[in-house]
Amino acid sequence: MKPVSELLKKRAAAVRSVAPESTVFDALHLLAEYDVGALVVMQDGKLQGIFSERDYTRKIALQGRDSRHTTVREVMTPSVLVVRPDSDVRECMSLMSQRKIRHLPVVDGDRVTGMISIRDLMDDIIADDEMTIAQLQSYIYG
Repeated sequence: MKPVSELLKKRAAAVRSVAPESTVFDALHLLAEYDVGALVVMQDGKLQGIFSERDYTRKIALQGRDSRHTTVREVMTPSVLVVRPDSDVRECMSLMSQRKIRHLPVVDGDRVTGMISIRDLMDDIIADDEMTIAQLQSYIYG
C-alpha cells in the first residue's frame, strides 16, 4: 500500500495556512489564490485547527455573519483529525469517508508537512487501478 508521503512528493511543498487572527475574508482570498478547499490554521508553527469552505458556508454564510469582521479562530474546526506521512492512502480514504471530511493535514511529529484532500486520494487510487487494468489487459492479450 502506498503512503501519503508519496502523494505529497508529487505536489508543491508549501503548506497552505492561515493565522487564527486573520479575518475569514482574508482566508477566503487565500483559498481562491491557492485554489484549495481548506487551509491549516497555524500559530507559532503549531497546528490550531483547519478552516474550510464548509466552515465558511455553515458558520458565516448561513448564519448571516460578516466575513470581514469575523476571525478564522471563531469559525475554524479546532479538533483536527490528522494522519502521518506513512499512513496508507486507502486507509485515509476510508477515514475521510467515515468521518465525512474532505481534508487531512499530514503531521510528522509536531510539524505539519502537508495536506491531502479526498480528490488527491481518489486521483491516486484511480491512477493505480487504471495501471492495474492496463497490466492485466497486457497479460491477457499479450
